[in-house]
Amino acid sequence: MSASRERDALAAEYVLGLLPREDMAAAEELMRDDAAFARLVDEWRGRLAAMDASATPVEAAPSLWSRIAETVRTAVQETPAAAPVRASVRERPRSGSLIRLWESLGFWRGAGLVGALASLVLATGLAIQTQRALRTPVFVAVLVTDANQPAAVVNAFADGRTELVPLNAIAVPEGRALEIWTLWDRQVGPRSVGLIDRARSTRLRLDNLPLGPNQLFEITLEPVGGSPVGRPTGPILMKGLTSQAL
Repeated sequence: MSASRERDALAAEYVLGLLPREDMAAAEELMRDDAAFARLVDEWRGRLAAMDASATPVEAAPSLWSRIAETVRTAVQETPAAAPVRASVRERPRSGSLIRLWESLGFWRGAGLVGALASLVLATGLAIQTQRALRTPVFVAVLVTDANQPAAVVNAFADGRTELVPLNAIAVPEGRALEIWTLWDRQVGPRSVGLIDRARSTRLRLDNLPLGPNQLFEITLEPVGGSPVGRPTGPILMKGLTSQAL
């Protein structure tokens, strides 16, 4: 690596905070004595500031920081102690300090630990984002009664789960049950996707059925075992069409 590339890399590592404490001090001393190196640091600060401003904040789970501390503590305990260095970075002539810094075992140990820490934080952030995405419906249908009152909600998620969530109690006479239907094609006709004995949240059976916008969901009152003919026979208690969630 050429001297100019070493200086540029050192400036980047300094701005990223990847230098061990003693090498950080040496870099700061170089900034005070070398205006060109100080300009490199300022340039890297500008580049990374733009990248940082574009990042979306992610709230970490409460257990994240204890996991990070345990990971770093374990890595330090398992890393062999470095051999004594003949001379510290600050004791070397300035012209050789950059080369000595890059040859320093302590530098690479520190960079490795910080890299592992950054990977853990990134992986945790991605996991949080993924979980949020899985909890956000892709389609929603609000089922309303004949009086145009919302009575239940159907939520369909990206991982294939579809659930019915009643919004209030539903009177179910003895010997009867609530059957949930969906209709996406009038030529195919409605298909039963759930049967419940009372108003309660339940997962719907849409494993092999299509799902899209403007798809009808409805609840009818049927015999305890469900419709005997595979089609709605009782009165429609509520119905609604799916819409794509924002």
